[in-house]
Amino acid sequence: MRRSLFPSLCLGLLACSIAYAEEPAVIGAKPLPAPAPAAPSAPQLPLAALRTFADVFGRIKEDYVEEVNEQTLIESAIRGMLAGLDPHSSYVDGEEYRELQVGTSGEFGGLGIEVGLEDGFVKVIAPIDDTPAQRAGLQAGDMIIRIDDKPIKGLSLNDAVQLMRGKPGTAIRLSILRSSDDKPFEVSIERAVIQVASVKSRMLEPGFGYVRLTHFQAHTTDDMLKAIDELKRSHDGRLKGLVLDLRNNPGGVLNGAVSVSDAFLRDGLIVYTEGRVKNSQMRFKAGPDDVLDGAPIVVLVNGGSASASEIVAGALQDHRRAIVMGVPTFGKGSVQTIVPIDEHSALKLTTARYYTPSGRSIQAHGIAPDILLQPGEFKPLADTGPNPLKEANLVRHLDGQTNTAAPAKPAEAQSLAAEDFQLSEALNVLKSLTILSHMQR
Repeated sequence: MRRSLFPSLCLGLLACSIAYAEEPAVIGAKPLPAPAPAAPSAPQLPLAALRTFADVFGRIKEDYVEEVNEQTLIESAIRGMLAGLDPHSSYVDGEEYRELQVGTSGEFGGLGIEVGLEDGFVKVIAPIDDTPAQRAGLQAGDMIIRIDDKPIKGLSLNDAVQLMRGKPGTAIRLSILRSSDDKPFEVSIERAVIQVASVKSRMLEPGFGYVRLTHFQAHTTDDMLKAIDELKRSHDGRLKGLVLDLRNNPGGVLNGAVSVSDAFLRDGLIVYTEGRVKNSQMRFKAGPDDVLDGAPIVVLVNGGSASASEIVAGALQDHRRAIVMGVPTFGKGSVQTIVPIDEHSALKLTTARYYTPSGRSIQAHGIAPDILLQPGEFKPLADTGPNPLKEANLVRHLDGQTNTAAPAKPAEAQSLAAEDFQLSEALNVLKSLTILSHMQR
């Protein structure tokens, strides 16, 4: 498998510092230098606007009811300027930048949720597996309207994030508005140090593997390859098919998305980015290896699948390497670059959009699944009628003989369907693809 080094690009969602910060692609790496200007000549400064800014700055310094530190005013102006661009550009001070780097290592403090801002409220993009937020029952799409009885309408996302931060072990109360409920409800969550296992795996049925990626970190691809190797060793060295679960995976580092896609593709474009400056225009291609040797793949996605997850789903879908099932994804298709200001602060600036191999922009559109599959519950119908007559009930029937392995018991299939209906349906599709590939040989 070909491996490459990638620049310090962020693909996670805004304000994930509640659970983790948007992360650069390389842990501990120095931020990229500021992008080169698009034109050789420097743009003319808007002198009139700068005079207005200076006048406002002076008026606040002289007339505001309390004395304000000049550095605080400048930083607030920078934050406001970036906040006016898009939801993902922001000012990063020393502490926030350290947290941003910690996010790629898979260990951080917080609640375990990815959030964004919508209609003045904090929206839960996805709860992270095995975290306080998931155990408390938070769901993708939940709107947080109060934090410890304090309304957050009108607060900036950074301010709301600060309210939710705190020492591990301390409790926080969130007022949640859910679309399926008539009125808000309260949830109490204890903050914790979050240790995220980004890869989970198991065998669904003999030969049919399951790998869940909860997040894209620096070591996600290596962990995924180890998990697949273990699944293959447990079934004669190869798999019949694989379900790749990206539901509620909010994204992560770019190189994680590229290398995960590369693991299943033998050639071709994986993703490309386009921006105004030259170093934001990049193309990433797959190497010659396919870890599954062409075995079919079903990718599960939902509204909490964002950013790096959408790169993987889009690449495998465009190359017809996998069937994508579920509901449309979140639609976060922009790239953030860490641009240093000085040794203590930096900008997280949106510098490019990324596109699937066929040229689709994911930004604000998301990935449309090949098979639309809403989440649901499986409840088998009660069999209250008489048992139908079968050959085995006839007098002097011949005994059956078979040399083939017995198929999965119906009770086992019902158990998976009751546990996770979408996963059960994905397994059924995976079996169909396997049967079809055998018929075409």
